[in-house]
Amino acid sequence: MRHEPGLIVANGDYVILHGHFSGRGQPRNWIVADILRIENGQLAEHWDVIQDEVSEAKSVSGLPMFGDHFLD
Repeated sequence: MRHEPGLIVANGDYVILHGHFSGRGQPRNWIVADILRIENGQLAEHWDVIQDEVSEAKSVSGLPMFGDHFLD
């Protein structure tokens, strides 16, 4: 499995990481947003949102979910 990091945003105790997972042996790659809460310099909480990457034909906006081009 390969992770390609994208946008990373921090605000106070919260960090959001947007990334792309490939090479999982599944038909579609994953687009993931991880939300972290840091307390006293350590990870206190973690949530994530995982979606299958959509093709250009299925993209409602006409834009890729990650990066600047569609993979298929």
